[in-house]
Amino acid sequence: MGARLVLVARDRARAEQVLARVTAQRPAEEQPAAHTVHYADLSRLAEMKRVGAEIAAAEPRIDVLINNAGGLFATRQVTEDGLERTFATNHVAYFVLTQLLLPSLKAAAPARIVNTASEAHTGQKLDFSDLQLAGNYRFRTAYGRSKLANILFTRALARRLAGTGVTANALHPGFVATGLGQRDNRFLGMLVRLAMMVRAEPAERGADTIVYLASSPEVAGVTGKYFERSRPLAPTAEAQDDATARRLWDETARLTGVG
Repeated sequence: MGARLVLVARDRARAEQVLARVTAQRPAEEQPAAHTVHYADLSRLAEMKRVGAEIAAAEPRIDVLINNAGGLFATRQVTEDGLERTFATNHVAYFVLTQLLLPSLKAAAPARIVNTASEAHTGQKLDFSDLQLAGNYRFRTAYGRSKLANILFTRALARRLAGTGVTANALHPGFVATGLGQRDNRFLGMLVRLAMMVRAEPAERGADTIVYLASSPEVAGVTGKYFERSRPLAPTAEAQDDATARRLWDETARLTGVG
């Protein structure tokens, strides 16, 4: 569609492969798009802040921000910031990068923010007395709560952006074949790969709703919603709780010193 992509990646070799692929896929009649990559570990607060500042300095106007980083970890891991790694990667990175890039998004208004969440939020509830799951870690709970946090963050963000021309929506991409959960623990990786072989759709199918929310005129001006297969869908009651969304925002701002 002619967009110039600015990516964030951890692995330089894999990022270079992606750059080559997206460059090769541009329409032949178009000039080469100057796609770029910034490198960061989005589980680390210092890295989130550094790469956010770098992108903001390099890109004074951003039309679309897609927050899509995610991890699934078999055992509880704590980052150097004292954050449980799933919470840090899947939620805090969204929060910090979005805050740092808001000036560029507002400068490009109308602009859009697209947050990849998941139906895994179903049945989950945030425990503010133990957001880092120090008491009883289960990887499904950690992942599900992080996806609930994505929807709550989107809801609170949309309210705060009212009148700016910047919209924010979340989505469930479907169960798609990616590397999620396969680089941390051998046993978990085997289980995830088996499940994906049996049930998962191609990753391109998972991107459909992301691209729709990023580009379709049908959702121009739509904000604060949750989508599946390019259609709005009501998330769980917990994911629609504005008091919980505000509390999560305040707690994340306290933990990060941002927002």
